[in-house]
Amino acid sequence: MIKIKTFTQSLEIFKTAREINDLDEMVNNFIANNSVQKVVSVSDSVTSDDSGATMGIIRVLTYEV
Repeated sequence: MIKIKTFTQSLEIFKTAREINDLDEMVNNFIANNSVQKVVSVSDSVTSDDSGATMGIIRVLTYEV
């Protein structure tokens, strides 16, 4: 059965590398703890504020169990 899980992370100026690593860890922990058999796809998109500045990231994981 194919399922989809969405993860989000807000981004702060000058802290992005740590926040991306935190997001990677969140996704890896989900994979390890939820009997994920196969990762079908992973995609990222960013969210922005009214001025167009990036303020967050959304990662979508499509997987089989």
